[in-house]
Amino acid sequence: MKKIYILLAVFIIFSKSDAQDKKAQNPVIFADVPDLSIIRVGNEYYMSSTTMHMNPGVPIMKSKDLVNWKIINYAYQTLEDDNDQLNLENNKNDYGRGSWASSLRYQNGTYYVSTFSGTTGKTYIFSTKDIEKGNWKRTVLNTSYHDHSIFFDDDGKIHIVWGAGKIEIAELASDLTNIKSETKKVLIENASSPAGSNIMLQSEGSQLFKIEGKYYLFNIVWPKDGMRTVVIHRADKITGPWEGRIGFQDLGVAQGGLIDTPDGKWFSYLFRDYGGVGRIPYLVPVKWVDGWPVLGENNKVPQYLDLPESKGLIPGLVDSDDFNRKKGYQDLPLVWQWNHNPDNSLWSVKERKGYLRLKTASITNTLTQAKNTLTQRTFGPECSATTVLEVSKMKEGDFAGLTLFQKDFGLAGIKAENGSKRIVMIETVDGTSREIQSLPFSGNKIYFKATCNFKDKTDLGQFYYSLDGKKWIGIGNAIKLPYTLPHFMGYRFGLFNYAEKDLGGYVDFDYFRLENKI
Repeated sequence: MKKIYILLAVFIIFSKSDAQDKKAQNPVIFADVPDLSIIRVGNEYYMSSTTMHMNPGVPIMKSKDLVNWKIINYAYQTLEDDNDQLNLENNKNDYGRGSWASSLRYQNGTYYVSTFSGTTGKTYIFSTKDIEKGNWKRTVLNTSYHDHSIFFDDDGKIHIVWGAGKIEIAELASDLTNIKSETKKVLIENASSPAGSNIMLQSEGSQLFKIEGKYYLFNIVWPKDGMRTVVIHRADKITGPWEGRIGFQDLGVAQGGLIDTPDGKWFSYLFRDYGGVGRIPYLVPVKWVDGWPVLGENNKVPQYLDLPESKGLIPGLVDSDDFNRKKGYQDLPLVWQWNHNPDNSLWSVKERKGYLRLKTASITNTLTQAKNTLTQRTFGPECSATTVLEVSKMKEGDFAGLTLFQKDFGLAGIKAENGSKRIVMIETVDGTSREIQSLPFSGNKIYFKATCNFKDKTDLGQFYYSLDGKKWIGIGNAIKLPYTLPHFMGYRFGLFNYAEKDLGGYVDFDYFRLENKI
């Protein structure tokens, strides 16, 4: 009888484990998707996020279950074209700026996404009837409204809410082309106050909602010696009075808002700073108590969620690419983004079928000022990327290869120098780059691999090379992958080619292959 009980207990444990494995787990996206804004239209969800200095910008993602997402569009191809910072010209750059936290909305058959830029000092509002395939109409406000939220009220008025610490509100014109200046006022004088007076980061990240006649404002605040914290304010009228409370405080998971499912469940979408991989999204369940959203399970982030399991980030948010296109087509899948504004005359996937050709687009001695570096997100808990490039058309002083890209980047590449070529591995620490290893190279084809370990914030990368694509040899040393504020972004895989002397050389990348393991 005792054996029967033991077998039954084992069966129950394994059955429970199997059931949990079929549920979604936090983080729901183990990759850099910060400042998320989510809406539901019917049975489908749409999300926008921040990618700052990357182009195209403001990615739009789609999901049917809040867990499995696919990039379907971008709000813009370039934020502005005639700008030295955005173009990586005259030794200027736009790292950590570009466009920031967006607001995604749907009203009367039209989708709206707005963002703001510290680079240009402007706010941009994009609209379309077709969020997946449509072009976006662009409206520009000549003021940068920090971490704003656009809100369509039931009475037909359109509001914009923004600020840090002091939260302000104003009414937008019906065509969204300007602010009605006479309506501008302070909504909440000190939105940080529910978290106390000892504050390191004042409340920001405003997202405004109206649910069953009440208004709810979500913000993030960061108490000194504490963690990133959700603050929620509530009011019966948009004009107030507003009452506030701490909404959630666990693991630093914060900044976001509310979303419901067609069958009546509620969740809060938030994100967490998680080292080198970036700022990663979480979902926490929400219960309604006395008209307040109560976040989490026993005030904690649950590991498992009552949502379908994740199928992984490949191919929806990141993906391999063999660079094969239909004849004459010059396109890149939406998983790719350029570092800063690209020069579209100096790259091609049609000049040589099945290859990405990167022509040198910058004369520089550092990767961070090199135009046309093509990037994808790294992701956790582990990932790797492999590429192969042909280098016969490099010119003296050219440098091309594979990078793990952030302020403290690492790379492995081929450098043409003094009439010959070398395999080079470079490490950057605190913004200073140094060559770790160099080997002579006499061939025309070289394979590179980069791996990332983000388990428990290990944040380590490693580079390898191969002469045949089968035998891999480590080069240099393992590198740390620290998250730095100057770039304000998780590490990216990047394909690069730049010149230190003269333009005119090029390399051909045959493929880019991703795996969710090392």
